Amino acid sequence: MRPPLRIWVWTAATAALLLAGTLLWQTSDVAAVDSTTSAPADVPDAGPSGELDTAWSTSGAHVPRRVVERGRVLLGSARGITARDGVTGEEAWHYVRGNARLCDLTAVDGVVVAVFRGADRCDEAIALDAETGERVWTRNVDLRPDAELASTDSIVLAESPTGVVTLDPTGNTLRWRYQPPEGCRLLDADVGSTGVAVLQRCPGAPEPQLRLLNGFDGSPIWTRDVPADPGAPVRLAGNDRVVDLVVGDSLLVHAGVDGTLLRTVPLPAAGADPATEALQQAGIADLALVWARGRLFVLEEATGAVRWQGPARGLPSVREVAEAVPGAATVLVPEEGGFVRRDVATGEEVERLAVDDLPDGGRTSVVGPVVVYRLTDRVLGYR
Repeated sequence: MRPPLRIWVWTAATAALLLAGTLLWQTSDVAAVDSTTSAPADVPDAGPSGELDTAWSTSGAHVPRRVVERGRVLLGSARGITARDGVTGEEAWHYVRGNARLCDLTAVDGVVVAVFRGADRCDEAIALDAETGERVWTRNVDLRPDAELASTDSIVLAESPTGVVTLDPTGNTLRWRYQPPEGCRLLDADVGSTGVAVLQRCPGAPEPQLRLLNGFDGSPIWTRDVPADPGAPVRLAGNDRVVDLVVGDSLLVHAGVDGTLLRTVPLPAAGADPATEALQQAGIADLALVWARGRLFVLEEATGAVRWQGPARGLPSVREVAEAVPGAATVLVPEEGGFVRRDVATGEEVERLAVDDLPDGGRTSVVGPVVVYRLTDRVLGYR
């Protein structure tokens, strides 16, 4: 006997559903993701010491400013993220998208926040646990394809020439947006312990304008005109503890509280090497560490005074480490010939870790016995 018509109908409908489901799966984001996870990082207690050699090196199309988070070294490729063990340099986990391109990434508060572009805009943000690679959250966003990410504690900043957006790194909340007034052009922006600093130039104004916004709600804290010759280059150095600008051959130090110009610090003349023209800043205790024109300046938060300064190859690690003097806070400064551990309050040398041919323009971090040195196109591990 031939099966009833209803059996044929049911069979055809089931086959159609299976085919549709297969096609949807093959074109879905889930099918396009190649990802792995790992156990939490195991970082030895011992710190770096003695003469150091290159233990590992790695490179990436996107190297975040804050490249180390919870013992992982985080790098971006054209389509995803790779996390490496900070001690061994071996891959710990990865997350790669076959149907989207990576716009940028940053790391803070134990997570990696990345933005992907499916078509013309950077339209999807994702947060992954920095240690394990497990997904924390995903949300839709609407950012320009040239958006760049930066972060500080509890804040992720997305910057583009037309404005800035902030996100909560441990939740998927888009907090606030800022666009320059009509006709004005955004020159630069950065996020730090003082908030979000934006540098903008408006038509008819002879001087650029520096504004500090509250990092959590975007409300204006203060606005200052920047004294500069018309057409003179003005760059934002950073805004940890104090807000700093480089104008010509001077470092202008502004108070984070009210924008008062605390100090003007002379800088060496600009050089021909692009690596030494990069600007970097970090904060520790009540001090701001600024690397500019091949020198490290340690500034007092309250007065802007230079506590100490000296030649450096890049920005030091700002992790507090107990040394021979109990409770002393030290920074590991990249200098000619290696890394020098110095007392952060006085600049006195505590220990010297020899390294051959240390490149210029790096940012230093410490992962157990390894010094991680972040450059714009690669990361080096010294042990």
